[in-house]
Amino acid sequence: MQERMSITAQRIEGPAGQLHVDDGGTGGVPVVFVHSFAGSGSHWTSQLAHARATRRAVTFDLRGHGRSTAPSNNDYRIESLAEDLAAVIDGLQLERAVLVGHGLGASVSAAYASEQPDRVGGLLLVVPPGKVPGDQAQKTIQALESDFDKVSAAYYEKLLSGAQPNVRSVIMLDAQRLPRETALALIKASQTYDPVSALQRYEGPKLSIVTPSSDTPLDLHNVLRDLPRVHMDGTSHWSQLDKPDEFNRHLDEFLAQIR
Repeated sequence: MQERMSITAQRIEGPAGQLHVDDGGTGGVPVVFVHSFAGSGSHWTSQLAHARATRRAVTFDLRGHGRSTAPSNNDYRIESLAEDLAAVIDGLQLERAVLVGHGLGASVSAAYASEQPDRVGGLLLVVPPGKVPGDQAQKTIQALESDFDKVSAAYYEKLLSGAQPNVRSVIMLDAQRLPRETALALIKASQTYDPVSALQRYEGPKLSIVTPSSDTPLDLHNVLRDLPRVHMDGTSHWSQLDKPDEFNRHLDEFLAQIR
């Protein structure tokens, strides 16, 4: 069953608890939007409204985010988050979908695509993280464990450079809501995950959206030189919130390739 005529909010049982899902629209290859660290499906409101004019579009809150259940064992490995995505795709009976993942959600989308390539029509990766060298990952984790507030504040300040004032407010509120234990587990998981190998195993259509804050030598598009990319200037890490119309144009251009 590939179509759903009305917008609905529902709960789907995931491997670590219930997942809050927003599903609506009809037509075309369905699109599933996967949010970033400390975010929720609400980060995709403009994209959902835009996409649902012509196709089915879905988003959900990853475990421990938004209105989804937190895991009792604090398991936030990227592979485990990809199981949340799998639960949503299976629960909605989507035979095939385009995945749009932002930040952490890009790694989750790549992890799923590497395991289920036939069910992924394309990957739109928004500021996807690359592979972090082990010594650098360890330094970041140690710094956070030593002074979480200071290090995380500096991290957000960098990523929020160029943000619209209302976007800054939303993101900082999201950060405050995420328990420190959860944040540390997510960062450890993201820092030690290798999205490069996962993405190399997926041969379907791919595109990376790059922002000024994400254009470093370690970012995925600079590691995989053959990964197609487009640049969005004058925006923070949350390009879909800062410049939704421009983002939606890139989304439309990518979706036009998918058959």
